[in-house]
Amino acid sequence: MFSDYAKIHIRSGKGGDGHVSFRRELYIPAGGPDGGDGGKGGDVIFQVDNGLNTLYEFRHKRNFSAGNGQPGGKRKCHGKDGEDLIIKVPQGTVIREESSGLVIADMNSPDQRTIILKGGRGGKGNMHYATPTMQAPKYAQPGQQAMELDVILELKCIADVGLAGFPNVGKSTLLSVVSNARPKIANYHFTTLEPNLGVVDMFDGKGFVMADIPGLIEGASEGQGLGLKFLRHIERTRLILHVIDISGSEGRDPLSDIKTINRELREYSQVLSELPQIIAANKCDIISDDEINDILKRIKAEFPDTPVYPISAATRQGVDELLNAVFKKLSEIGKDPVEFEAEFVPSRSEENAPINVYYDEENDIYMIEGPRVERMLGYTNLDNEKGFEFFQNFMRENSIIDRLRELGISEGDTVGIYNHRFEFYDE
Repeated sequence: MFSDYAKIHIRSGKGGDGHVSFRRELYIPAGGPDGGDGGKGGDVIFQVDNGLNTLYEFRHKRNFSAGNGQPGGKRKCHGKDGEDLIIKVPQGTVIREESSGLVIADMNSPDQRTIILKGGRGGKGNMHYATPTMQAPKYAQPGQQAMELDVILELKCIADVGLAGFPNVGKSTLLSVVSNARPKIANYHFTTLEPNLGVVDMFDGKGFVMADIPGLIEGASEGQGLGLKFLRHIERTRLILHVIDISGSEGRDPLSDIKTINRELREYSQVLSELPQIIAANKCDIISDDEINDILKRIKAEFPDTPVYPISAATRQGVDELLNAVFKKLSEIGKDPVEFEAEFVPSRSEENAPINVYYDEENDIYMIEGPRVERMLGYTNLDNEKGFEFFQNFMRENSIIDRLRELGISEGDTVGIYNHRFEFYDE
């Protein structure tokens, strides 16, 4: 079953905690600290698998986690690193952050590998904290927390030419007669429920890739029918081949259809509306030449800058001329691939979390709170000179001292940082 859209939750591995231990051997009753470092958490890596063409597997599994790093051990043993998680996706998959819709990565190259979430750093063991004045530190650094993210996966077909048009205008028939593709063809609406790619061979080994995409309907840009499926895939193309039923065999007006689809393209994306277009006026074999000429005059009067080619996909009438025009236009456009630039870089919440500094009037105390502060206290020994110096540097580097002064703090006032209480002395 074809699927081109999925929502999943991904989580990198947590870093292993550093270990607290001391060397204890015969004849060495008071050995120094030998606690080892924790292992690094596993990364979440997305990789293009050239054998995949659908996101169907993500319909059954929505939560993905990398391995956690193992804690350090005694005798300076380093904890084992967590196992990386490799998530395989088809080429053309765009990864977005769910809440904002911003692009994290565009998996558009064969065999591409991209790290989306990095595993947590392993914590340092207590062997790193020994000093001449603190020879037996009884604390170690905890491992860095994992990163978690809800992401959207969108598969956007990679093709040079996208066939646009209402259902049942002959897009699938055209693709089948000009390429090696064998799409399902029948005389009813929405026969094409998934994109079909075909290679159109021209001459001297040259050619281009054409995509037959689910038919568009009015209201597609608002999510009606299969419209979003169509619009999602056509974003990759360099040229839109707009197929219309010039015969009006289903009671539709070809000129009105062109206007409607162009409006849907414009409302979905300004970029799509600016893509070059060529109009293929299909089914010209079932109406008279006079009728064809009359309709062509109306189209050219309304769209003077858009080339129009009358064809019959069923009989191949005018098809070669159309393909030559498409190939020439693609040569003029160039081969630069359509890529989606990264707009969002995942980061740990604690790295960007604000530090809250405020005055608690009821208890007459200045409070400092926040995930970064809490984490700093977890691996800082405030009872020794080195640890307290690190604590003071943290306060300065994050402008906490300046913010306390702005609040009107005076020497001798009390500062609270979670369960710790300090007396303030200005430098």
